[in-house]
Amino acid sequence: MTTISSGAPSSTRRSLVRLYLPLILFVVPTVAIGFGVLIPRSCIAGVNELTFGFGSTVFFACVTYVMGIRAALKG
Repeated sequence: MTTISSGAPSSTRRSLVRLYLPLILFVVPTVAIGFGVLIPRSCIAGVNELTFGFGSTVFFACVTYVMGIRAALKG
């Protein structure tokens, strides 16, 4: 694991939370609104290629974000 800052583990944890908080604040409402409200009330309700596409889009947005954070930390 890459050390973000020198110091106590609590400062490292705080830095990690600060880096990944935007991802959490994006994913949680997106999944809650998408799968909890919009998709069940629409014509694409159920498990099909459209709901799979939406889920995979959110998943790969997370993967891209994590890869970008790791690349930025490497310098």
